[in-house]
Amino acid sequence: MDVGLKRELEEKVRSGERLTREDGIALYESDDLAWLGGLAHEVRTRLNGDVVHFNVNRHLNMTNVCTASCAYCSFQRKPGEKDAYTMRIEEAVKLAEEMRSENLTELHIVNGLHPNLPWRYYPRSLRELKAALPEVSLKAFTATEIHHFETISGLSASEILDELIDAGLESLTGGGAEIFDWEVRQHIVDHRTHWEDWSRIHRLAHEKGLKTPCTMLYGHIEEPRHRVDHVLRLRELQDETGGFQVFIPLRYQHDFVDMQDGKIRNRLQARTQMATGAEALKTFAVSRLLFDNVPHVKVFWVMHGVQTAQLALQHGADDMDGSVVEYKITHDADNFGTPNKLTREDLLDLIRDAGFRPVERNTRYEIIREYEGADPARRESPQPMRV
Repeated sequence: MDVGLKRELEEKVRSGERLTREDGIALYESDDLAWLGGLAHEVRTRLNGDVVHFNVNRHLNMTNVCTASCAYCSFQRKPGEKDAYTMRIEEAVKLAEEMRSENLTELHIVNGLHPNLPWRYYPRSLRELKAALPEVSLKAFTATEIHHFETISGLSASEILDELIDAGLESLTGGGAEIFDWEVRQHIVDHRTHWEDWSRIHRLAHEKGLKTPCTMLYGHIEEPRHRVDHVLRLRELQDETGGFQVFIPLRYQHDFVDMQDGKIRNRLQARTQMATGAEALKTFAVSRLLFDNVPHVKVFWVMHGVQTAQLALQHGADDMDGSVVEYKITHDADNFGTPNKLTREDLLDLIRDAGFRPVERNTRYEIIREYEGADPARRESPQPMRV
């Protein structure tokens, strides 16, 4: 990138002028990661200071049975497969109750698109989980699942959301977005929920007062222009509704053979390479610079590894996903030694080690507790990138 264009982009960012599609593509073409990271860090610091937000959550996947066979997915199983499972609601509640001692504040629920489970299973599961853990926020279901519920129930998405909210739903999850551009999407997604329905369902959720996350699955067959298009679609929807709290770039994972049955379910990996750490950091930085109307950018450490997650905090991210236990959707794919679980203390150490001040939040990004940051008196104590 020539010096003139760099200066022009810096001036736009520092004056608060909105970046264009062409600007986003130019940022991805830059090979100066230090410059990109520094510029994104200026924005995250302006918005969030030296804070890194986190929450203590657990992931609950009540079934891995799914009618879809998305090309990137190692989680789904077909009915009758050896390691297919579906929990009875009582089993899900018992599993959730076992987590109570860990002082979690959020339960994150995502499932396969089960062909035979009745619609009533889903609101009933939320009601019973909320009754068992009234202090825990329920973040549940992707827009893809809500669209599936429309099919199996005959109800509209509006009616479905009303019933789920009455049962205790506080937020949808951000999944099902992947990459919206049809040029890519037709090769990676095997369900009916594309941009039109994904955006329709989140728009409805926002109209009903829910705040939701939004995501992007990157590092497979897409190109930077598809990532830019994806972010700009979400940015436009955010202009309309203001309902997105956080953007979460999710790194696509190769499948290193599921140990249960020896199958490789990921049909993309023969022609893909996973994003490098540098590409991940560039994606965080460009996303933060383009997304001028979403307050937070989250790094999901399970998909990036803890070291890259720490570096992402210097490249635009201000939120680190909490202390997950058995995140099957990724751990059915990866073989990188990422832990299944980080405790609250682990997260505090990681955030301080990166030079930031940890702040525990709830699902609505309300502050639960502020902690001391890295000790500035210690000579070896890290500090955030200077701006």
